[in-house]
Amino acid sequence: MVLRKSKRGRPKSVKVQQEDAKVESVPAIAVEDKAEAEPKIESKSEPEESKSKAEVKETESKAESKTDEINPNNQETVKQVDSSKADTYEALKQQKEESNALDSNAAKQDQAASSAENAVSVKTEAEAVSESDSEKVAKAERKQPEQKQPEQKKEGDKLPNGLEKIESDDPVEGVLEVLPDGYGFLRSDNYLSGPKDVYVSPSQIRRFNLKTGDKIKGKGRIPKEGEKFQALLYVQTVNGDPPEVAAKRVPFEHLTPIYPDQRINLETTPRELSTRLIDLIAPIGKGQRGMIVSPPKAGKTILLKKIANAITTNYPEMELIVLLIDERPEEVTDMQRSINGEVIYSTFDEVPEHHIKVAEMVLERAQRLVEQKKDVVILLDSITRLARAYNLTIPPTGRTLSGGLDPGALHKPKRFFGAARNIENGGSLTIMATALIETGSRMDDVIFEEFKGTGNMELHLDRRLSEKRIFPAIDVNRSGTRREELLLDQKELEGIWAIRKAMSNMGTAEVTEMIINRLMQTKNNVEFVNSINVAFVEK
Repeated sequence: MVLRKSKRGRPKSVKVQQEDAKVESVPAIAVEDKAEAEPKIESKSEPEESKSKAEVKETESKAESKTDEINPNNQETVKQVDSSKADTYEALKQQKEESNALDSNAAKQDQAASSAENAVSVKTEAEAVSESDSEKVAKAERKQPEQKQPEQKKEGDKLPNGLEKIESDDPVEGVLEVLPDGYGFLRSDNYLSGPKDVYVSPSQIRRFNLKTGDKIKGKGRIPKEGEKFQALLYVQTVNGDPPEVAAKRVPFEHLTPIYPDQRINLETTPRELSTRLIDLIAPIGKGQRGMIVSPPKAGKTILLKKIANAITTNYPEMELIVLLIDERPEEVTDMQRSINGEVIYSTFDEVPEHHIKVAEMVLERAQRLVEQKKDVVILLDSITRLARAYNLTIPPTGRTLSGGLDPGALHKPKRFFGAARNIENGGSLTIMATALIETGSRMDDVIFEEFKGTGNMELHLDRRLSEKRIFPAIDVNRSGTRREELLLDQKELEGIWAIRKAMSNMGTAEVTEMIINRLMQTKNNVEFVNSINVAFVEK
């Protein structure tokens, strides 16, 4: 029996070898099962572990001596098996490639067929659409809102150095208030701070010599994120003039004051007796510092209103500012609706600091206009209440006048009233302020006495005349103007002097009533002066 050496070195029988040859000659699929079948065959041919080592060695030596005889045939058998395996593998590989090629060709044909069907269906649908349907589609497309293209910024909307436009479209305007830190704000509402204020940088204030009270118009910068106010980008006008004019102006304190020499005619219509009588008894000139002394309910507010309307009618080029301090709100509304001018107010329900700030802003505003050689008129109602406000706000000086008035409280009101003056080289500031008397308060009488010698024109109202319904209730004998010869012509001056001489011994009511009756009989003051003769004076 021919033996073959197994994998583990044990001899195999010829029968087992024949079975191995049969297994190797089957197709490739059967070959794969050889590995599983082979251990079973080997397990059958293994000798029992009870054999001794000597017998095993003897058997192995015999097998080695005989293997040389069967090796040639065995090698040929192995070669045949290997070649059959390779042929089987190549056949399977070629068969698999052919099947893959057939599958890919079929997929391409299916895809081409589906695309052709889609194209045919699309073409059929397009041909099926009628002309009317196409028109409807066109109308529907026209109705669709066009997408707004982003606006392209013009070259002019860009600032130098490639910066984008930052200025607001609306111009900014307001009265400047310079703060102690050097910067300022443009105030718009009653000269007080508000949400619409515009910031002004210190560099612009220094460049154009800007001061508190300047009315500035220019372009503003859009507020950045986190900013509360707009900022002034550049200045267009200062008080109506180019900025270069404001930069070269002379300060108000350095201007030369002179007596008023240009008259302000208040006469408007024949029936307006109040202004006609003022023109004759106490004429007003440009730069006048006048005081209207009035008890309560004597008609001072109505008289101020008529003076304001006369100025705006006869002198529209003049700047008129009506300042109401500590007044009733309804009087403020009535004044705003009655005159064509600027009304600045602080009602009695405001704190004294509010009164003071408004008054100081009005004074600064008027001084800036005078520096540019403009004529300004301020009608103040009343200087008594302004002095009261200062008396409540200043630190006490340790001295007290009669009625509880601190002497230091009169400094600022006198500075306000004393700012009225006629400027030598052009421009004037006229202030007409009311002073209250006979109010029952000793302080009001002291304030009037302190201001009595500061003005150059006084107009006294009498309550007894108003109680008799004689309007205007002007006390002719106590009213007058300093240096009136500079304002009246020679004929008017002689007529007024004659009237005063003839009526000096008459009562106040009689004199005023007689002049009013004479004025009602004439059309204007010129006719009234011409009608004065010796016979009238003797009467």
